[in-house]
Amino acid sequence: MSLLSVSHLSLTIQDHSILHGVSLSVDEGEIVGLIGPNGSGKTTLFNVLSGFLKPTSGSVHYRGQDITNVSPSKRAKLGIGRVFQNFGIFREMTLEENVLVALEALPKQDRKNLGNLKDVVHGTLDMVGLLSHAKKKAGSLSGGQMRLLEIARTLKSGKTFFLLDEPTAGVSPKMTEQVADLIRQLKIEGKTVVIIEHDLPFISRICDRVIVMDVGRVVLTGKPQEVKKSKELQELYFGAELV
Repeated sequence: MSLLSVSHLSLTIQDHSILHGVSLSVDEGEIVGLIGPNGSGKTTLFNVLSGFLKPTSGSVHYRGQDITNVSPSKRAKLGIGRVFQNFGIFREMTLEENVLVALEALPKQDRKNLGNLKDVVHGTLDMVGLLSHAKKKAGSLSGGQMRLLEIARTLKSGKTFFLLDEPTAGVSPKMTEQVADLIRQLKIEGKTVVIIEHDLPFISRICDRVIVMDVGRVVLTGKPQEVKKSKELQELYFGAELV
């Protein structure tokens, strides 16, 4: 059984049809890239998967449970974590405080099981190379550092299924590799990740599988090297190549 299963999902808002019968599945432990031109419905699909939009028809199942009409907060409790395209960190808080807020949102027993929260906070920041910035306000970080903090914070909030919306947007090439390393670490730890990205080489390097969307539909799915050679992808991206 797939970890996530989406069946015949459609969404219409004010007579504007955005998603058209989207069906896809994600297996536990996979890293899946979701790509397609602007306006293809990728972020709208993420909004449905995370519960911020309700589909007009179709269903979403997670671990065999129908979550189509489940609230975002309840989905979060099930282990679904969303990292938005626009940074969701608290810029006026320190890095330590940002991670601590995520830990304090855990159930009481889960917090106890972690042990000393200060050690956990410092371990989390060390994991993404930000321990030396622990006392600084998050707003002082570079775009790439903010992204690393946000992903690490989501990881420590107990999430096991990650929806990452353009994690390399506004990130330097050096920091992009650190983001890639962190996503690979999520896989090593048994997490599942779906990534929206326009950086096709990045997707090719880290994803097990790629799903291509266009005008609200899934038009292609396969391994990165298979999708790379497809005529459909070349037409969508006007000759862009996965390398």
